[in-house]
Amino acid sequence: MSGFDPNWLHLREGVDHRSRNRELLAELAGVFAGRPAITVVDLGCGLGSNLRGLYEHLPERQHWRLVDHDAALLAAAREELSGWADACMRNGDDITIEKNGRTIHVTFVQADLARDIDGVLEPAPDLVTAAALFDLCSREWIGRFAEAVAARNVVFYTSLTYDGREIWQPAHPADSPMLAAFHADQITDKGFGRSAGPEAPQALVVAFKEQGYATTIADSFWRLGEQDAPLIHALADGIASAVTEGEQLDAEAIASWRAARHAPGVTCMIGHRDCLCLPA
Repeated sequence: MSGFDPNWLHLREGVDHRSRNRELLAELAGVFAGRPAITVVDLGCGLGSNLRGLYEHLPERQHWRLVDHDAALLAAAREELSGWADACMRNGDDITIEKNGRTIHVTFVQADLARDIDGVLEPAPDLVTAAALFDLCSREWIGRFAEAVAARNVVFYTSLTYDGREIWQPAHPADSPMLAAFHADQITDKGFGRSAGPEAPQALVVAFKEQGYATTIADSFWRLGEQDAPLIHALADGIASAVTEGEQLDAEAIASWRAARHAPGVTCMIGHRDCLCLPA
């Protein structure tokens, strides 16, 4: 799987953080409440946004293992986290940061998740997490992943898995065909086999229930307004690009839809689900 554009990751971070389901975050915090320390593996870490979105809900001492296939993103994540911290100490490639009363030790691991999920889960952590990852993965890979997590009897939490729901305002005649064409692109191989795409949230539920886990799923919609115009424009551009590559719609319809989404006053709601899976 190729890496993501850092500009896109920067644009979406604030919306990602405010969109996480608060009830599920509270339940996750309750699982580890009273513990002095926690070890976490973050899959497909990008620029470290998931750590920044979760750290306040976890114990005071944290050891994170950030995993990504893209070495450039890992290097950028190290710099992002160092700059975000209240204080930072480096030890080779590792960093230890202080942030709002929490001490967070971070290691960075370059690995191909499609080929070596068992390797990145050793030694076994207390929590495995990821954000905006599993819609890129195949149902078969998700099944193997759930088996690997269950074999270590650890907690799993993921946020912002795309579920296919989109509502754009004002409406455009091409909304439905654009969404159908985008979904067709979503299920192509992103490096893990044929992607689950919008069916990924349900695939996660099925896979973890088969492993005997108690599984809770909850909405985490992106609700984008005029203040999010740069993200709306980037999102529309990305959808238009994906649909153009699929050659399912004529160029004129795509261009008309894209131009409409760059107009002032556009809003949209993008469906995501968060999932918490607890071992029996």
